[in-house]
Amino acid sequence: MGALHEGHAGLIRRARRLAGPHGSVVVSIFVNPTQFGPKEDLSKYPRPFAQDQALCRKEGVNLLFHPTADEMYLSDASVAVREKELSQGFCGASRPGHFDGVCTVVAMLFNIIRPDVSVFGEKDWQQLAVIRRMVRDLRIPIKIAGHPTVREEDGLAMSSRNRLLTTEARRDAPRIYQALRAVAMEAEDGEDSVARLCANLKKDLLAIPGASLDYVGIVNQETLAPLKKLLPSACARALVAVRLGSVRLIDNLPIPSSR
Repeated sequence: MGALHEGHAGLIRRARRLAGPHGSVVVSIFVNPTQFGPKEDLSKYPRPFAQDQALCRKEGVNLLFHPTADEMYLSDASVAVREKELSQGFCGASRPGHFDGVCTVVAMLFNIIRPDVSVFGEKDWQQLAVIRRMVRDLRIPIKIAGHPTVREEDGLAMSSRNRLLTTEARRDAPRIYQALRAVAMEAEDGEDSVARLCANLKKDLLAIPGASLDYVGIVNQETLAPLKKLLPSACARALVAVRLGSVRLIDNLPIPSSR
């Protein structure tokens, strides 16, 4: 979607390692109109293309694919890709139609570029899980590589939205990651009740000045199904979406089991 930062640069470097010295790395930048909800302003989305282009050049990208909406979507287009299970909760619940737009445009990009491997950041864990499911179910011959969340020195997950935070909100925003780490440590110390872990996570997040919660959940990280207890057989992950003023931030962290 553009407005590239060091987190995106990390994805590009991962792609280069996977491609090797003789492979090609392609970056797509496309502000996709179909993944914006009715209350989300497409016109205000940042588009610093010259800066994005410079970052791609610096990182040795072989091809930058930057189409227009008219080039991507035919005027009478009538086909879309919809995932019906993993996309229904969390960001999918608060942003209706978002993942239909994501799946459709990613499937289109895969058909146009035809990569061997595509790298997605783990910061948007739900998106990563949905794309993996789409590739699996539609038998798309592409490997999906997840790349660990890239963070600022104070722990805040890197995001294009961070630049929209007020000075006070930016100061407090790292407490989201601190709250996630606290619940992970609590689980590692033996707490296996997801209800208690979620309650403590919510308490810590709501203690952040000006914070409101879109969602908090601890789920099976592959199926995104809610968990009642932490079990060694089901890898768990905490997912959160927090609003600081008008800025919505998402983050996640794996939750270990002490057993």
